[in-house]
Amino acid sequence: CLVVWMAINIFIFVWFYFLYDLGDRFFYTRHLLGSALAWARAPAAVLNFNCLLILLPVCRNLLSLVRGSFVCCGRTMRKQLDKNISFHKLVAYMIGLMTAVHIIAHLLNVERYYNSWHGEYDALSMALSRLNDSGNTTYLNPIRSTTTTPNLLVFTTIAGITGVIITLALILMITSSMEVIRRSYFEVFWFTHHLFIVFFAGLVIHGAGRIVRSQTNANPPYNITFCKDHIEDWGRKKMCPVPQFAGGFPQTWMWVIGPMVLYVCERLLRFIRYIQAVKYRKIVIRPSKVLELQLVKNGFKMDVGQYVFLNCPAISQLEWHPFTMTSAPEEDFFSVHIRSVGDWTQKLISIVEQMGVDGPFGTASEDVFDYEVAMLVGAGIGVTPFASILKSIWYKFKDSNPELRTRKIYFYWLCRETHAFEWFADLLQVLEREMEERGMGDFLTYKLYLTGWDPSHATHVMVHADADTDVVTGLKQKTNYGRPNWDKEFEQVCQENPTSVVGTFLCGPVVLATVLSKKCVKYTDVDPRKTKFYFNKENF
Repeated sequence: CLVVWMAINIFIFVWFYFLYDLGDRFFYTRHLLGSALAWARAPAAVLNFNCLLILLPVCRNLLSLVRGSFVCCGRTMRKQLDKNISFHKLVAYMIGLMTAVHIIAHLLNVERYYNSWHGEYDALSMALSRLNDSGNTTYLNPIRSTTTTPNLLVFTTIAGITGVIITLALILMITSSMEVIRRSYFEVFWFTHHLFIVFFAGLVIHGAGRIVRSQTNANPPYNITFCKDHIEDWGRKKMCPVPQFAGGFPQTWMWVIGPMVLYVCERLLRFIRYIQAVKYRKIVIRPSKVLELQLVKNGFKMDVGQYVFLNCPAISQLEWHPFTMTSAPEEDFFSVHIRSVGDWTQKLISIVEQMGVDGPFGTASEDVFDYEVAMLVGAGIGVTPFASILKSIWYKFKDSNPELRTRKIYFYWLCRETHAFEWFADLLQVLEREMEERGMGDFLTYKLYLTGWDPSHATHVMVHADADTDVVTGLKQKTNYGRPNWDKEFEQVCQENPTSVVGTFLCGPVVLATVLSKKCVKYTDVDPRKTKFYFNKENF
């Protein structure tokens, strides 16, 4: 997908570069502006293409619809949709890069326009700049008087004013999207990102300035080879009529109108969902500062691993935050577990009286039941999608669901604090008991890792080392201390499943994603009959 996207970008850039660098209609414009003409227009064309794409990856309902339509097309195609935010970022980077090139080239163009009007170049440039134009419609140089300065041109023309507005909006959106700002000051990111409305409005209007102009009478009998050297014959000989110019028809709106309409429909659907009533079934505040909400909403349907956006008007009318659902599709409610990690979540724990819900939206975890073997890796509160999966498995076993293809699950959970295990341990105990009763104790292998502890806890563990159950979780499986040896874990999975397709699912930090992704490649056998690993990561 990235290769195709980059190839289209390169093609558009090269095509428009040579159109403006070699086209006869732009011969006189090129003479005035030099190579900066092509360097301004080619990035503008690439900008149009990427502005068409930028909204599509964040149309979450559209992606969920497409994901459902690709069920018959295999997991590889669906996995591309899980990279929607990564693709959104790449498109944004391309927009930023092309905007920078576009601006620099146009700043050079403005300087060339100004110098040409004041006769600092050759006679042809001077003649083109001073063409008589009583209607002020067929000129080439937008600087039409000696009092017009480059600054005045930038801040008094449609193209200049909208260009400044677009650039400022883009700078604010990109800088506020940095990881450190997004995690520490999410509200700043949220509000500044809505400058995209200003950005797109300015983008559509920007081309109406028609500041780059081409010759309208450049076709035969006009002889540009002769006329460019015989300025005195302009208007006197049939082959040399006075050159006339016009700005190109604005095209940006044609590129972006489709995605804009789709996005408006997306937001309308979200608004309709927002105004639908949400009822509380149960609210539990754990000692570990984890809030469990069990909610009921008419017509709400979900699948395992999906997430919803929550809004609490008592905190903010505009802020929506994503949370993975921890309930199973078989339950008559949906639940989320929310850890107190910022201002919004802290306020939410204090105010759980009003809430809006938007979703559910599809994620990589939906595909977990497509694999014979699944490795589920959660870090901290990142365990939430796997709570939904494990609950769903429990219900499928209870109902003896024949559609359950998964025959083995490896579950890993990494936490810094002991009390973080408490809300999930109950579910694991139920599953542990259920599997034993059905003689399927080997179906679920789970390993819990505590990555942070104090000396008093270590002493407590040593004292109770011989206990039948773990002192932290109460489970039969003892808690591990430190981090997993992933090479050892992957080798074990390979040995126990020598001919299986293994789906590796992560909800956790990027660093861990990099490690697991590399391990999946490393331990995938080149022999198609042996173990294969496919890496999947949650992306909100």
